[in-house]
Amino acid sequence: MRQKTTLEGKTVPIKIIDISMPITNEMSVYKNKPDKKPLISIEQTIEHGAQETRLDMNLHTGTHFDGPNHMIKDAFSADQQLGTQFVFAAQVLDVSDALEAIDATVLETKTISPGKFILLKTTNSSDETFDPRFVYLEKTGAQKLVQAHVAGVGIDALGIERDQPEHETHRMLMQNNVRILEGLRLAHVPEGNYTLVVAPLSIPGSDATPVRAFLISEGD
Repeated sequence: MRQKTTLEGKTVPIKIIDISMPITNEMSVYKNKPDKKPLISIEQTIEHGAQETRLDMNLHTGTHFDGPNHMIKDAFSADQQLGTQFVFAAQVLDVSDALEAIDATVLETKTISPGKFILLKTTNSSDETFDPRFVYLEKTGAQKLVQAHVAGVGIDALGIERDQPEHETHRMLMQNNVRILEGLRLAHVPEGNYTLVVAPLSIPGSDATPVRAFLISEGD
């Protein structure tokens, strides 16, 4: 979507890029578990005065933030970690050459900007189904991002790691207050710098929160 905004008295064209997963009854879910599928149903029809729809789903469905309390006892919840910060300077890194895992060696080929929210674009973005062999962020890659003092890490998979012992990637990021955003759609997004906007649901004490995420870039 192309729009215009005013910056310092000048009209600047901007492009808004949705990077969220649509929520549907048949959407891809982690490990293809039937109980993780969202259930969207018409609870009341318009013949009864007004149509009303009901949504039942796990908070780790689709595009979502993980709260540190997802993995760490008595840690911050998703809403506490995010606070009121929903806009971030972001950097999309195209790491599609990584066929198994994104480790420190893969990230050494990239210039990582401190303070930015890093979004990892992998071959996962080319597949709308759940692949149990999805590309994930390995613990040395997570450590490198922590050392780079990034604000957060997002990935185009429904998990940032894949059955790693002791959930090392999650814990490495969470213990260093690096936010985790999972379930992105980045196939249509070129590598580069953007503004990331995420609109989470306000669910106090939650270990995750679904979000609508989009990127803003300046220019045509």
